[in-house]
Amino acid sequence: MITEPTGPSVLGGRIVTDEGILDNGWIRIADGTIAEVGEGTPPAEPSGDLTGRWIVPGFVDMHCHGGGGGSLTSRRPEQIDRTVATHRSHGTTTMLASLVTTSLPNLHEQIRSLLPAVRAGHLAGIHLEGPFLSAVRCGAHDTAMLRSPDRESVESLLATGEGAVRMVTLAPELDGSVEAIRLLSESGVIAAVGHTDALAEQVAPAVDAGATVATHLFNGMRPLHHREPGPVGTLLADERVTVELICDLVHLHPTVARLVARYAGTGRTVAVTDAISATDAGDGHYELGDLPLTVSGGEPRLADGSLAGSTLTMDTALRNLVHSCGLDITEAVAACSTRPAELLGLSDRLGSIRAGLAADLVVLDERLRPLEVYKNGCRVTPEVPG
Repeated sequence: MITEPTGPSVLGGRIVTDEGILDNGWIRIADGTIAEVGEGTPPAEPSGDLTGRWIVPGFVDMHCHGGGGGSLTSRRPEQIDRTVATHRSHGTTTMLASLVTTSLPNLHEQIRSLLPAVRAGHLAGIHLEGPFLSAVRCGAHDTAMLRSPDRESVESLLATGEGAVRMVTLAPELDGSVEAIRLLSESGVIAAVGHTDALAEQVAPAVDAGATVATHLFNGMRPLHHREPGPVGTLLADERVTVELICDLVHLHPTVARLVARYAGTGRTVAVTDAISATDAGDGHYELGDLPLTVSGGEPRLADGSLAGSTLTMDTALRNLVHSCGLDITEAVAACSTRPAELLGLSDRLGSIRAGLAADLVVLDERLRPLEVYKNGCRVTPEVPG
């Protein structure tokens, strides 16, 4: 979806950096990289009307299943490309492809189908959300395909991924989960706790073994109770764990998202979409993996009424964090860009606005809606929501 081989040499506006906001800032781009960032008189005339413009780093989505009618489980290159293009138009310049529970042979095939997009740099890697999940809290996952994580299965999936599998979600109460988490951690793969009915005493050993992420906190988890903190309380309280939040204002009430973000802080809060193929494709009937679902009013649900992913995009997540959840824009940018880049080990290349990093940038209007998107300094045509 790149429409111009090159972009402007200088962008100007209110720039959100790791150190704060440059109210009269500018960015000089050279060879797809941020060459300089400054405030005041720019080295050349910036492109566009600067009135009300914000410039933030490209968004990094660690949890996405599809978009634009395309599914990342489809094994079809055109659907993978459509998903990437859809989310890139909304400012997501880096993303993981999330796969859902299926049989191990199917999962191996799906991983193989994504490798060309990973090698080409369109995807930053693969997230396996299943099949090592709890049947009690499985959400939109096929219960017939759920299983415990034996070492041979985990090692074979990592081998098929050839280094592309970057994150695996597991339920810590399953047999073999703690050992699998230790294996993942030793292999440089993020181990995430999610879709779990575990008690606090079962979650703590998983974190000690190396689990560092809470997959969409609250959703697909035993709820927080004042006498049994379960996964929500245990993961949120542990400073070693970063928590994912689906900020579509459906999965989480704004007050809950605000409380979590305030407690966890910018160092432990990540916004994700959990987006499915229906994102930017309208209401109707879709599938997540092999499970049928219906999208009505933008909400994807199974026949029993359970939520099945979202139709969220990262630019909307940013707006919701600021306008509905009470975060300031620097906190929201940290959740949408900086912290996920750090988790993925990419902070030396992207996720912030500073000299030497990729010119992955989103220009927003005063309402925080995308005006321009740049990937490696090249302009992307945004699909601005109505």
